[in-house]
Amino acid sequence: MAVSGANLHDSQALVPLVVSIPAIRSRRGPRRRRPDKLRADKGYDYPDLRRFLRRRRITVRIARRGVDSSERLGPYRWKIERTIAWLDGYRRLTIRYERDGHNFLGFLCLAAAITCWKKLPT
Repeated sequence: MAVSGANLHDSQALVPLVVSIPAIRSRRGPRRRRPDKLRADKGYDYPDLRRFLRRRRITVRIARRGVDSSERLGPYRWKIERTIAWLDGYRRLTIRYERDGHNFLGFLCLAAAITCWKKLPT
């Protein structure tokens, strides 16, 4: 999770977010440090971002502006939209009342942990 200013374009936050992915522990072999694929909508269709992801050996699935339809992401995008809707259920996160980004990030991480805990099978 990351918090940025309101006037920052989403594509500018992609690189720091990908770089900050922690190592994933696996049963055998070395720890994985990168995802296999990254799916994004047309707002992330920039040559610099594509080059950055290719250098990190991440398969790029970004809809191209003027060429691809946003409908292709439908089966994958609804998972993100659903997760954002779950987090919007917490009143304090719907509108940002906190002036300090660290406090808001703390509330966001707490809401994500509670949401994951509620959705775990019991």
